[in-house]
Amino acid sequence: MKRRTFIKDLAWGSLVVSLRPWSWAQSATPGSPIAVVQGDSPGQLVTTAVNLLGGMSKFISRGDVVVVKPNIGWDRTPKQAACTNPEVVATVVKLALEAGAKEVKVLDNPCNPARRTYARSGIAKAAKAAGAKVLFPNPHRLKKVSIHGEWLKEWEVYTEFIETDKIINVPIAKHHSLSRLTMGMKNWLGALGGNRNQLHQKLDQAMVDLAAFFKPTLTILDGYRILWRNGPQGGRLSDVKLAKTVIAGQDYVAVDALGAGLFEIKPEELGFLRLAYQNKQGEIHREKMNIVEKKI
Repeated sequence: MKRRTFIKDLAWGSLVVSLRPWSWAQSATPGSPIAVVQGDSPGQLVTTAVNLLGGMSKFISRGDVVVVKPNIGWDRTPKQAACTNPEVVATVVKLALEAGAKEVKVLDNPCNPARRTYARSGIAKAAKAAGAKVLFPNPHRLKKVSIHGEWLKEWEVYTEFIETDKIINVPIAKHHSLSRLTMGMKNWLGALGGNRNQLHQKLDQAMVDLAAFFKPTLTILDGYRILWRNGPQGGRLSDVKLAKTVIAGQDYVAVDALGAGLFEIKPEELGFLRLAYQNKQGEIHREKMNIVEKKI
């Protein structure tokens, strides 16, 4: 079944509500490799990580419509590490197109005004140069859909994330004042409309519910520059740490678990990772992961 068909059916409620969203996604991830690459070039880190996983053609088929979901949340420069590194985003776009994608769209719903964040982050320019169609969030493209989560039952979602064949989640690793860290699972709040502050009531569970719903084909965590403290917005270069790392894999829980290590935090200390592991959405124990590491 095409991803867009499955997600649309689930969202519009035509599948049995008792079906867990992650029951379909989980079969693709157990034991799948997680690439951890360190080096000086963000673009080369991404290319190497994807190649270690078998190449982008393993995840993207010819003719696919692909949505790339970076974090473009804040009016900050790349050196301030509040948004995904533009070179990381551009490389993901390039690899998807080279794998035969019919179209690659880049979209986020920022906290600051979109035109400012897209420009100042450098992501709009870099993604367009790589061949992507860069879209601003359009409220007319919002649909209230069934999330079928443990806590989050329905929410307004930008239809680009539903009416697509594949999603590649490209978050940045940052400190967060509420969830301690924001990485792949937290990045899905940028696919939503509505009053997202309401999700802070049970943020860890909301993150888990959303990650199970969106089911990314691949998660590529930008750990080149990480926002070590005062996240998620940051602003001071003294809050940024140069980690020069990219972590990629199909198991988004494992990717976030390894990302926690960049901050010297154990995955078990993070509520959203404990919940995701309990729900069998992915692995958090390093010794049980199939990790492929490389320095370039």
